[in-house]
Amino acid sequence: MMRMQLLVLAAILGLSSAQYDPHFKNGRTSIVHLFEWRWEDIALECERYLAPNGFGGVQISPPNEHIVLDYPWRPWYQRYQPIGYNLCSRSGTEAELINMVERCNNVGVNVYADVVINHMCGAGGGEGRHSSCGSYFSATRLDFPTVPYSNLDFNDGKCSTGSGNIENYQDIYQVRDCRLVGLLDLALEKDYVRGKLADYLNKLIDIGFAGFRVDASKHMWPGDLDVVYSRLNTLNTRWFQGGAKPLIFQEVIDLGGEPITASEYFGLGRVTEFKYGAKLGTVIRRWNGEKMSYLSNWGEGWALVPSDRALVFVDNHDNQRGHGAGGASIITFWDSRLYKIAIGFMLAHPYGLTRVMSSYRWNRNIVNGADQNDWIGPPSYSDGTTKPVSINPDTTCGDDWVCEHRWRQIRNMVIFRNVVNGQPFSNWWDNGNNQVAFGRGNRGFVVFNNDDWNLDVTLDTGMPGGTYCDVISGQKEGNSCTGKQITVSSDGKVHFSISNVEEDPFVAIHADSKL
Repeated sequence: MMRMQLLVLAAILGLSSAQYDPHFKNGRTSIVHLFEWRWEDIALECERYLAPNGFGGVQISPPNEHIVLDYPWRPWYQRYQPIGYNLCSRSGTEAELINMVERCNNVGVNVYADVVINHMCGAGGGEGRHSSCGSYFSATRLDFPTVPYSNLDFNDGKCSTGSGNIENYQDIYQVRDCRLVGLLDLALEKDYVRGKLADYLNKLIDIGFAGFRVDASKHMWPGDLDVVYSRLNTLNTRWFQGGAKPLIFQEVIDLGGEPITASEYFGLGRVTEFKYGAKLGTVIRRWNGEKMSYLSNWGEGWALVPSDRALVFVDNHDNQRGHGAGGASIITFWDSRLYKIAIGFMLAHPYGLTRVMSSYRWNRNIVNGADQNDWIGPPSYSDGTTKPVSINPDTTCGDDWVCEHRWRQIRNMVIFRNVVNGQPFSNWWDNGNNQVAFGRGNRGFVVFNNDDWNLDVTLDTGMPGGTYCDVISGQKEGNSCTGKQITVSSDGKVHFSISNVEEDPFVAIHADSKL
C-alpha cells in the first residue's frame, strides 16, 4: 500500500512537468498516423501533402530495433516487440529517420514517435534470433546486449501469476508487473532501466521529434513513468522554442469497469481517449437506440476525459483490427460512408487533440466475428520489405495503401478545424433524430444527415452573409466551387437540403471557403 501511495504522490508532483502541448506551427491542429510507412515516404508526404494541406504533425510507427518474425509472415505487431533502441527498423535506417524528421520539421510538420518502453519482445522470441538491425539477443535468457538488459532488468520476480502473464485486469499489480500477452516486462522501478529509457527518448528529442505516443502506458506505474519523463530534454531549438517539453500522449485503455483509470495519468501528459471512438461509433451506427441528436453535449458531458487531457481518434491501428478497445462499434475505412461522417464530426467539434488514421488494406477473413488475418503487415515485396506508398493521378494511394488522410472530405475537414480553431461551439440544431448541425463561432458551420430521409431545413449559421463553397462535395478553387455552393443570407441563415442517399450526407463551410 505504501508503494502505491508514493507512486500516486509522484504522479501528482509530476504535474509541473506534464506535457500537453503538441507545439503545432502556423495554426495547425491535427496529427495523422502514417501507420507502417517508410521514413522516405513520410518525408515526401510532409513536403508534398501534409504541409500544403495544414496537417500539424505525423505519428510514426516505432523507430527502434525490433524482432523480425517470419511466422506469421512479418506481422505488423513485430514493431511492438523491441530488441533494443538502435534506430534501424522495418521503415528504414537511422540516417533515413534523421533525414525524414529534418525534412518534416523544415516544412512545419511535427513528428511524434510511437515508443515501446513497457516491454521487450515476447518470451517465445527465441535464442540467437536476429533483429531489424541484425543484432544478437536471447529472449530465453532475457539477454539484450545492444541495450544492454539482462535478467536483472525484468519484472518476472514480482509477478504473482502462474503463467507470468496478466490473468486478471482487476488486479493492478498483475496489470503492471506481469507480462502483457507474453511480452517480457521491464522493471521500470529500477533506476538503470529508467536511465536507458530516458536515453532512448532523449536521442529522439535531440534528432528533432516533438513528442511521443507511449505504448501500453496502463501497464506501467505512473510514478515510474514520471521519473522517466522528468529526465527528458527540452525540444531541439532548431525547430522549437527554447524550454519546450515534448508532447506526451499515453495509451491508457479505460472503458470503465477496471481499477486502473486514465485519470491516474493526467498529471504526466495526455491520454488516448478510447471511449471517444467506441461511443461515437455506436451513435453513428445508430445502435442501441443512440441518435446523433444526443451529441449536443459531446465531450466531458459523455464522461470523456477533460478536453485538454485527451488525444482523440475514431479508430487506431489496434481497434480497426478488433484489438484494443471498442469492439464492433469502431468505424473504419471499411465503412467509408460512416467513416467520413465520424471523422467530419470529430474534426468539426472542439473537443480534444485530434488524430486521423492512415491505413493499409489487407485481406480480411472474418470467422465468428474475428478477423483471422488481423496480423497482416503492410504492403510488402516477396522478401518482406515494405513497398513504397504509390500515389495515383487523382491523389489517392495505390498498392493497398488506403491513405484516408488524402480523402478530399477528410483533408478538407482538417483544414476546417484549422480555420475555426479557438472558436466556440455554437448554434447547435437537431431534429431529435440523426440530423444535426453546429457552428464554430462565425468561422465555420457543419450539417449532417444520418437519417433515412432527406434533410430540408433553414438554419441560423452565425456566419457572415455571402456565397461559400461546401468543402465536402468539393472546395474553393480560385473564384469558383468544385462542389456545392452555399448561400448565406445577410442574417446568417441558410436553407440546407441534403439527401439521405448521398455518399457524403453532410455539408461544411468555413471562412476561407467564402467566394
